[in-house]
Amino acid sequence: MEIVSSFGDSPYELLLKALTLIPITHYVIGFVLVLWVLLYNFLEFHIFQDLFSGFRGQRVDLTFNSCSQLYHEVVSKCTLLHGRYMSTPWLSSPHLQTTFLRFFGRPPVFDYRREVFSLDDGGIVALDWLTRFDGNDHSLNSLSVRLSLQPNNQLWALGIALMEKENIANGEAHQDSNMPIVVVIPGLTSDSDSVYIKHLTFYMAKRGWNVVVSNHRGLGGVPLTQTDFFYNGGWTADLRKVVKHIRSKSMDVPLFVVGTSLGANMMVKYLGEDGDDILIDGAAAVCCPWDLLLCDRFIGRNAVQRFYDKALGAGLKRYAKKHQQFFTRLSDWDGIEKARRVREFDTSGTCRIGKFDTADIYYRESSCVGYVERIKVPLLCISALDDPVCTKEAVIWDECRANKNVILATTQHGGHLGYFDGMDAKGVWWVRAVDEFLTVLSSSTIIHKQNMMPDSLLVGPQKSLTDKDPYIHLVKKTENKIHHVDNKLLQTNKIFMERKIVSSDAAKGFEANSSSIDSFIFILKRFTDQF
Repeated sequence: MEIVSSFGDSPYELLLKALTLIPITHYVIGFVLVLWVLLYNFLEFHIFQDLFSGFRGQRVDLTFNSCSQLYHEVVSKCTLLHGRYMSTPWLSSPHLQTTFLRFFGRPPVFDYRREVFSLDDGGIVALDWLTRFDGNDHSLNSLSVRLSLQPNNQLWALGIALMEKENIANGEAHQDSNMPIVVVIPGLTSDSDSVYIKHLTFYMAKRGWNVVVSNHRGLGGVPLTQTDFFYNGGWTADLRKVVKHIRSKSMDVPLFVVGTSLGANMMVKYLGEDGDDILIDGAAAVCCPWDLLLCDRFIGRNAVQRFYDKALGAGLKRYAKKHQQFFTRLSDWDGIEKARRVREFDTSGTCRIGKFDTADIYYRESSCVGYVERIKVPLLCISALDDPVCTKEAVIWDECRANKNVILATTQHGGHLGYFDGMDAKGVWWVRAVDEFLTVLSSSTIIHKQNMMPDSLLVGPQKSLTDKDPYIHLVKKTENKIHHVDNKLLQTNKIFMERKIVSSDAAKGFEANSSSIDSFIFILKRFTDQF
């Protein structure tokens, strides 16, 4: 009778009874597994792929013209570009790579030396310099501390003695005029204090390069002046002026440019616009968006991309609020305040100021993809196929095959400007790859020689707010603020030095020439900036 009753039960009741017999711990484990699978796909993890490959990483894919002299003489000698990229195992997701860079990137600690450069329209940009001496200036920092502990009447003599002891007299603390110069162009709302920019500048300075970060207008602590211009994704006029200014002071030194993210788009567009008249010898573009319209469509495609869209839009709004008077005068301020996406900000701000009818027109006209075929100098392009901001759909595969001066290096992973590797995530792969490429290029026979300089360069350098070369009489820049050196103090220091009012024992062997004065003034400036 019980058997007949059991057959009469509903199958759903039987299923429910069976489910109640399963331990609760099994449900928890199953829930965790389902959640893990969803997160694994949602955040695009690749830890299992790395595990199956033995944590060897994936090979870097190179795209280039088969007749490219650049590949045969330069890139073929770059071991990193012919190796593999293996991301940090606990950062095996493009979103973790990108987020870690923003919040936990652990940038090196150092101070730039700032040159405030004046543009023809009245605008100003900050050029933040770092040389190999700055990258190893622990002696300067210790010198500043020791100077601050000394009585005022012993300051000058001690400074001279320490200058001789630390081997930083006669301008040695400044740039090596024979070393190549690298101009760095940051991305959207980024400046010289951004984590990835600091990783790049510090690494290259320690390797011997003279590095300068060309901050965009209104960034790096510099105000937007009463002009009708500010930077956008296709704005190349400022970069052209900066390059011309630096080239006018360093005509015989190799000059390179490294652009990152939106800064790479601006740089590539500049290379194509100037063509044979370009004043640089080579360049590198890292995580370039290539086609701004495609990237705009991509960044609003799903929930993860929309997160980046809102984050970038919030950064643009913070930028606008810092210069509210400027944007109120030239754009739709109410629209900017309501903007939640990059496109909405561009419609209310960028298009109004840049005289673009619509955001789509701005994106089309500002994209660099149409200028790649005109590039006449060596260019290395590095892109990650899992970049969550710049879609792989915009990568310039065919354009690189057509232009012998362009090499495209793509990796399966890396995120947007992340590329952390090693178990401790202290290394940034693309920084080393760019350094290796430019190092080999600078010693090759194919770099673009500046044999015919424009007349404007032969007449004199572009207008700058500094009175000599770009490495002396600069202002120290920290924490996005400009700390100007007191003019009266500098004048007093110069007069004091010219009269040689120093202790005879400490000043022994010191020549009071202009180079020594400039070096000592730089040290005194470092001391005064401690306050």
